[in-house]
Amino acid sequence: MAELIKAPKGTKDIVPSEVYKWHYVEGVLRTIAMEYGFEEIRFPNFEHTELFNRSIGDTTDVVQKEMYTFTDKGGRSVTLRPEGTASTVRAYLENSLYAKGLPFKAYYIVPNYRYENVQKGRLREHHQFGVECFGAPTPATDAEIISLADTALKRLGITEVKVHINSIGCPNCRPKYYDMLKGYLNQHKDCLCEDCLNRLDRNPMRILDCKQESCKKVAADAPIALDYLCDDCREHFEKVKTYLDDMGIAYEIDTNIVRGLDYYTKTVFEFVSTNIGAQGTICGGGRYDGLISQLGGQATPGMGFGCGLERLIMVMEAVDAPFPEPPKADIYLAPLGDEADRPVQKLVYDLRQLGVSAERDLVGRGLRAQMKHADRIGARFSAVIGDGELESKVLRVKNMETGEQTETELTAEAIAAVVMA
Repeated sequence: MAELIKAPKGTKDIVPSEVYKWHYVEGVLRTIAMEYGFEEIRFPNFEHTELFNRSIGDTTDVVQKEMYTFTDKGGRSVTLRPEGTASTVRAYLENSLYAKGLPFKAYYIVPNYRYENVQKGRLREHHQFGVECFGAPTPATDAEIISLADTALKRLGITEVKVHINSIGCPNCRPKYYDMLKGYLNQHKDCLCEDCLNRLDRNPMRILDCKQESCKKVAADAPIALDYLCDDCREHFEKVKTYLDDMGIAYEIDTNIVRGLDYYTKTVFEFVSTNIGAQGTICGGGRYDGLISQLGGQATPGMGFGCGLERLIMVMEAVDAPFPEPPKADIYLAPLGDEADRPVQKLVYDLRQLGVSAERDLVGRGLRAQMKHADRIGARFSAVIGDGELESKVLRVKNMETGEQTETELTAEAIAAVVMA
């Protein structure tokens, strides 16, 4: 026997017994996004590598360590998409989506790829729900995006989460903060990892996001961006907090949030759950007012977030959030004898045209085995069609839960009336 081939490390099959949960979650997220005025966008799973080098930042762990990058047969460097924002910006510019007027509001549900340490709820291929809003510079936009995430989690039954927010300033006030931060970090160079030493001059804020314990200890006492905000950033952040207060969305100021990507400015945020261990972030995002111009467009503000579906579903299961029952067959028709085979095939076809989920035997089971199979798949009704039913044109439809039987004509319309009553 040939050796079995298994899925690559960091990937996971979503089998039929689990897919219904994904359908439910994705449906709720789509509905909420549309309620907030967002339209779906879809883009390729791989892009030119330069897109992510220029957007995410070449000092980030994502670019330096985690991207799946390869040279294609045409000699071009391409990368499996590690996150959705850069692709949305690229599609927005390439397709002139700004021509329809601003703000441009889009959402997506896509797989992303990062070569990172595999953990519970964190895979190398993970699925992300994301929203992006371009062309809206106001603090109300930030609050709107945060409230969308809050609404989504609550509607999915996740209420035990904390909203952490911070402001990391803008190009006007960040240089002063960088000077203070570099001065502090230079005093603790001996404690920094090799990657952080390389980041010290180019992008010291990335050091605050390092996962090495020695670097985390240094970062704990580092100067914080909030203390160096310019008047515009400070006023912007205060208004964001006011909007959140007005909506009754509780939050914590968390000066440790800088997010792991270089394009963020001003407001950043995370939704953190206490139900999935230390790595409890299930949703995060922020403002990125310089990204679109950085990728070749006109200066246009942006704001958005991403939410990992694997972690989202893991939290839902941890808190016993309700999932709907998976769909089951409305009726199972069991042919009894060779003469019934063709009429049963015609009946299940006709029932499906009427919107009834109908099943029949396909593997040659006996009658008893067919009834066991009908029960196993959770069919709501069943019926046996043999010579007697074909001759009388009358069928007994059995309710599988109550055992009650109903006589009806041997037509798809009559059977559908019983099943769908």
